[in-house]
Amino acid sequence: MIPKRTALISAVALVLGAISVPQAAAAPFGLVGWATQGGGTTGGGSASPVTVTTASAFVAAAKASGAAVIRVSGTISLPSMTKVASNKTIEGVGSTATITGQGLNIANASNVIVRNLNFRSWGDDAVNVQYSTRVWIDHNTFSNGYDGAVDVKRASDYVTVSWNKFSSHNKAMLLGHSDGNGSEDRGKLRVTYHHNWFAGTQQRHPRVRFGNPVHVYNNYYGGVTDYGVASTVEAGVLVEGNYFENTEDPFHRGEGSSPGGSLVARNNHFVNSGTGDQGGSVKSLPYSYPLDSASSVKSVVTAGAGAGRG
Repeated sequence: MIPKRTALISAVALVLGAISVPQAAAAPFGLVGWATQGGGTTGGGSASPVTVTTASAFVAAAKASGAAVIRVSGTISLPSMTKVASNKTIEGVGSTATITGQGLNIANASNVIVRNLNFRSWGDDAVNVQYSTRVWIDHNTFSNGYDGAVDVKRASDYVTVSWNKFSSHNKAMLLGHSDGNGSEDRGKLRVTYHHNWFAGTQQRHPRVRFGNPVHVYNNYYGGVTDYGVASTVEAGVLVEGNYFENTEDPFHRGEGSSPGGSLVARNNHFVNSGTGDQGGSVKSLPYSYPLDSASSVKSVVTAGAGAGRG
């Protein structure tokens, strides 16, 4: 398990129906946000870990039924998108465990944790989540991929994406794949994105359809070249306590041909960045969470985000 760090609590404030806890020290590494809901996310739990070093062993372990803790050692090159079944923890050994070639397809699954991995040069998506619930993507590093780094779509729900680093990449995170998929996606696609580091990436941090409320807090946007957060068709996004540096367009409503959704921004910190576009209202959050002061987020996130940092 990734250890938690002790936090010093300085105040308690009511935020959109949830409790945010501003603090003087860095946020804990434990599970926070939407993946705590619906019964919580434990992955493989206490199953005896199995270490894999080859693609064939990894694929077999990931798609097998039953709870499992799968530890990746070294570099594994996947020949195709690899199905991940329910009740799995997939975690890297040390700081250099790497998945390349293709990525993980968490489809029609529940209760999955992916952490402490380096994803590089994937040919489709690094992590694709569809028709799945209770998923935690934590402390990974993503770079130089083809399409999405972490895409969540098709009626998925209760997802937390935390403490990851994204660099040398275009499309970081898509939430909801199509404006026409409302029949599946309304009332779902609820995701928390916190303490992620976007280092010069281009767009989709995230780009949101339908999900409401989606929570984007305490992330560091450093030199994002296109835009940070986009709220589109029927979405409701709370953008809270983030640090935007050298990011001309930190957040806005609407993107491409997609109409604007709702976006509420509060207590963000801007350095040589635009002020963003917001409007509308966002539904209440059901969970409590520790909130770092926005001005401290850069130092907190760059010290803790990415593989090998937890």
